[in-house]
Amino acid sequence: MGLSPAANWLILPLESRFPVPDLTDRRIDGVIVLGGTVQERQTLAHASLTLNDAGERVVAMADLARRYPDARILFTGGAGAYSRAPKPEADVLEAFIGTLGLPAGRIAIESRSVNTYENAVFSKELMQPKAGETWLLVTSAWHMPRSVGIFRAAGWPVLAYPVDFRTAGSKDRTRGFASVSDGLRRTEVATREWLGLLVYWLTGKTDALFPAP
Repeated sequence: MGLSPAANWLILPLESRFPVPDLTDRRIDGVIVLGGTVQERQTLAHASLTLNDAGERVVAMADLARRYPDARILFTGGAGAYSRAPKPEADVLEAFIGTLGLPAGRIAIESRSVNTYENAVFSKELMQPKAGETWLLVTSAWHMPRSVGIFRAAGWPVLAYPVDFRTAGSKDRTRGFASVSDGLRRTEVATREWLGLLVYWLTGKTDALFPAP
């Protein structure tokens, strides 16, 4: 699992489930960005915004906020169960929003949630989306199927906007890893997500076992 392409076989179906949408001439009413990307303790300790390997979520947020100046933008993420940060993730990001070239107040913040299910429930409660609006959901491509299923089950149909791709697509089916730790890390990410899909479906938190567009 560390050196062979097996980890890519596990993650590719997750990453390819929802393609990047064509937003040409589309009206975008809002954007939801899922947390799990800010290194809270390091950011606060060094007074410098520090992101982890899912940092593309925040990059996409800043890009979409500029591209759609009239759209409502929400970042949702609290303090996870294993986070020892003194502040929730969303609050930390808000304090450093100028680093992304965005003005204070441009991004709405939801900082109570500690998992993806709560991301959906608390975000809907906060933003009160209206019927017929188009909201983009920004998260890592491998995390997108479960996330879309959760938002749908919560009564909020969203348009997937996947980022943070870990593979280059089907060509990586035969690509192994130069480092055992890299392969094992990808195996861990993919395995956890497949288990999450099963558990969330069994507990009624998603609308399907493997949500699709």
